Amino acid sequence: MSGISRHDPAEQDDSPPPPDGPGLFGGALPVSLPEPAHPLSYRVLARKYRPTTFDDLIGQDAMVRTLRNAFAVRRVAHAFMLTGVRGVGKTTTARIIARALNCVGADGSGGPTADPCGVCANCIGILSDRHPDVIEMDAASRTGVDDMREVIEATRFRPMQARTKVFVIDEVHMLSRNAFNALLKTLEEPPPHVKFVFATTEIRKVPITVLSRCQRFDLRRVRIAELTQLFGQIAAREHVTVESAALDQIARSADGSVRDGLSILDQAIAQMDRGADATITNVQVTDMLGLADRAAVFDVMDAVMGGKAAAALAITDRAYERGADLGTLLQDLLELLHTVTRLKSIPSLRESHELPEVERTRGADLADRLTVPVLARAWQMLLKGVAEVETAPDRRAAAEMVLIRLCHVSDMPTPGDLVRRLGAGEPPAAPPPSPTPGGGGGFRAVANGAPLVTSEPAPVRPRPGTFRDVVALVGERKEAMLHAHLLHSVHLVRFAPPVIELRPQPEAPRDLASRLAALLSELTATRWTIALSTALGEPTIAEQGNAADVARKTAAADHPLVQAILAAFPGARIATVHDKTADAYGLPAAAADAPDMPDFAPPDAAYFDDDPMEIDP
Repeated sequence: MSGISRHDPAEQDDSPPPPDGPGLFGGALPVSLPEPAHPLSYRVLARKYRPTTFDDLIGQDAMVRTLRNAFAVRRVAHAFMLTGVRGVGKTTTARIIARALNCVGADGSGGPTADPCGVCANCIGILSDRHPDVIEMDAASRTGVDDMREVIEATRFRPMQARTKVFVIDEVHMLSRNAFNALLKTLEEPPPHVKFVFATTEIRKVPITVLSRCQRFDLRRVRIAELTQLFGQIAAREHVTVESAALDQIARSADGSVRDGLSILDQAIAQMDRGADATITNVQVTDMLGLADRAAVFDVMDAVMGGKAAAALAITDRAYERGADLGTLLQDLLELLHTVTRLKSIPSLRESHELPEVERTRGADLADRLTVPVLARAWQMLLKGVAEVETAPDRRAAAEMVLIRLCHVSDMPTPGDLVRRLGAGEPPAAPPPSPTPGGGGGFRAVANGAPLVTSEPAPVRPRPGTFRDVVALVGERKEAMLHAHLLHSVHLVRFAPPVIELRPQPEAPRDLASRLAALLSELTATRWTIALSTALGEPTIAEQGNAADVARKTAAADHPLVQAILAAFPGARIATVHDKTADAYGLPAAAADAPDMPDFAPPDAAYFDDDPMEIDP
């Protein structure tokens, strides 16, 4: 719904008309007296002030203008698709269209008009939801193809009283696929006396084949200023005094929905103090909704951006005692942060009446004091904090931790400012590692060294010069299990191509030597000997890579620039250090080892065709 109704159906006389003739057996018909109204009967504001004409709709100027022109030139579509969030007037608009199509005027001779009279039999029947030719259907409860067949069957019959039979299907996106398919033909070529009006909050779930057969109207959210004005008018008609700040709070909480806002206003009227000077205050509204006062949200923002954790927590404590949800408070801070960023980016908004006075004054002051990088950093932290609160077992504790983190980083420079500030000093003799933000709140230092010198690959067959080359060659052949064992389960004792002496760990497979020998022989066209030994040998390649990574992190942590960054950002850590000279295993490139044995098998080694031979050190 989107406005104030000029006609209140509750004030209409629904008593039966006097008898116009004798009764069935010749006597006068008994006149039944209307039953007294139930003492608890009450029509909520959302129903009492439901719009009855296009002029009553607010916030939907484009749609109203199009429909008015359509009725003026007699170009009314046979099907309409109304979409928008809840409470903006979709069903109300459908009923107004039905009245506009069937109004006959006060004298009974009128035709379709964009301004229905409201007094003819058709207008009264549609207003009271009891007209036989205006069929409203809830697709959420009637989703099947059989329900659509009933609608299709009903279109074959002419209206009983009205000029046009109107089918209003609410939440049409809930229909099943078969139901949509059954409706397509009738929707494309309906009888001349039939109109369809669909309403949905999920337009993306409506098949494109249905959308292409309808005239679509997107009902937008109603602006806060329009809602505030509307609620003020309704409060005056209800003889209720409401503070302007309370009206702003109700309009903000409505989130663009007129119906939601009227429900909140109805609740506020019900819980207000009764008296000659009774007034609905902003404090009452915020307490009723469990919200933080708007001024309190600004106070929290001031405290957080000033690094005053104690002040921020004191404000949240008071809000929590009044019943405010601190997760909602964080969402209010997000909204305020967005408003402040807009005020900083678009200075003309400071003169706009779309924003309440408090946001145009205090919000502009915050926009002048805070930079865009600081606002962006706070936005990211709040966005993550809201998600944390939703999953935390204690919402209050999680929200307070988010605010403390915000206070902690409020007076800290952004990474860009810090790098520029540190770069203004004397440059180090060696090229420093360049800090870049890393995952998990850490920083990654990149070590710039000499480029990796690689030899030209052999034109025909690979010739591995180191044991790491052998392991890499196995990895390139997609031998995943063998490659993994060579990395983690094998110690190199001696490398003298075509002989490799290894000490396998117990978890290594028994056929590792024979498999490696066969694979190398196939790749290099040279017969290799893989000997097994009990000598200690080198650490595994994985162990060497881990040691090299620790050494790089230690060297990076000793660099003055990295130390300055870690000191400026408490809790930051070095996640990884990338060395451009390292190979895939994190080890520095090394030249091929000179063979320390001739190109023939040693006396104590054996070719591995079946079982490996053990070699004592």
